Amino acid sequence: MDDQSQHWWQTSEMQGGRALILSSLAFSLMTICVKQLGGRLPVSEIVLMRSLVSIGLTGAAMRIYGISPLGKNRRLLLIRGLSGSIALLCFFEAITNLPLASATVLQYTYPTFTAAAAWLLLREKLRRRIALAVLLGWVGVICVIQPPWMGADLAGLPLKPVLLGVAGALFTALAYVSVRRLSSTEHPLVIILYFPLVSVPLTLPAVVQSGVWPSGLDWFWLLGVGVLTQLGQIWVTKGLSCLPAARATSLNYVQVVFAATWGWICFEEGVTSLSFLGAFLVLVASCISLSARRS
Repeated sequence: MDDQSQHWWQTSEMQGGRALILSSLAFSLMTICVKQLGGRLPVSEIVLMRSLVSIGLTGAAMRIYGISPLGKNRRLLLIRGLSGSIALLCFFEAITNLPLASATVLQYTYPTFTAAAAWLLLREKLRRRIALAVLLGWVGVICVIQPPWMGADLAGLPLKPVLLGVAGALFTALAYVSVRRLSSTEHPLVIILYFPLVSVPLTLPAVVQSGVWPSGLDWFWLLGVGVLTQLGQIWVTKGLSCLPAARATSLNYVQVVFAATWGWICFEEGVTSLSFLGAFLVLVASCISLSARRS
């Protein structure tokens, strides 16, 4: 029995699941750093600093392991870098201009987009159990976050950041599907490197024009954004190499539980019985996703 349990724990699916949970934890901590910057710095500057940290860390690792940075499918690598960069810009803008809870729930509509994109572009079969996990996770997300438009009208939220939040979810889905395709031919560090390689020239003109020099704790939070996002990218790339895209992203709903916890601890967001119900649904969705077998 012990040998069987150990073997089950070491399967590719379980390794992918663990990596995705760790990535969710890292990304949730990263949102705290962005929120703590409190709009003092332009979003483009935060993304630029995050990209420079990523280039340094990824470049050092590639040099140590002797990995070529060019990659094989450069066109898709550039698409992955562009979609990921746009997604990050949109998400950071939503975090800056919306309550953290609302920004998170908007971002976590992306598993539905991912499942649809994987079905259309990668021809991955959308099994009923995965569809159920996505649905339960989405309901759980709404229960945990309890956005202002639950029981209120959407006009209470600024329209532009709301639309940017949805756009961020869509581009996140495209980035995840690209990573899933690239993981069969590219080293994870190469996939990660193309993200900042696109982000730097994309954000640099805006920073030169309207950048603000960081001061005090801003440097700490910026470093946190860079390091935590880098860790999240490493783990999510590992997870997507082990699991189909739709299943992997439904598992990532667990980040909502982390976000609710940090919101309670750091930003004094209330925890209600509805939040506990949502957390339970998210965990059920994750267990369904993790227990499903590959087709």
